[in-house]
Amino acid sequence: MYKKYKTGLLIFSKIIGILPKKLLLFFWDISSVFSGSINIALRYCLIKSLANSCGENVYIGKFVTIKNFEHLNLGDNISIHDFSYIEAKGGLTINNNVSIAHNASILTSSHNWNDITLPIKYNEVTFNPVLINEDVWIGCGVRVLNGTTIGSRSIIAAGSIVNKDVDANTIVAGVPIKKIKEID
Repeated sequence: MYKKYKTGLLIFSKIIGILPKKLLLFFWDISSVFSGSINIALRYCLIKSLANSCGENVYIGKFVTIKNFEHLNLGDNISIHDFSYIEAKGGLTINNNVSIAHNASILTSSHNWNDITLPIKYNEVTFNPVLINEDVWIGCGVRVLNGTTIGSRSIIAAGSIVNKDVDANTIVAGVPIKKIKEID
């Protein structure tokens, strides 16, 4: 369906791109609660305007929360399904042909606990980029933590916590992740 409406979507993205960011974020919040083709198309046009970069054919499901769009880089043919949480302040790149199942979280920040005179929640927040390479499937409920890289053609099993780099051509699973097997 994207190919059929591509030209119109790109033109509409350019037009709404002149609107103030606060208004675009308001439209994002409103469109995120609805399904249907029109709202999916609107979310695509909004993310094209809000993200640092955004390729073609990007699907964003309902109730997806994205923080810090300006640090988000998206390739082509990406799907981020319902109820996912994306925090990109530390820098997030998602390359081509990536599918992120529902209820996944990707975090580019973390609190440290170095200052013992402060509660942990008031300690410094650190930022580290996350890189998701091409042809990756992230299962439902996965948590990708800051400072990690997921190699090309990898699968992250449902419910896993990615706290270290994932090699290319592998399946990982668990809390924290462990390599299950290599794939061709």
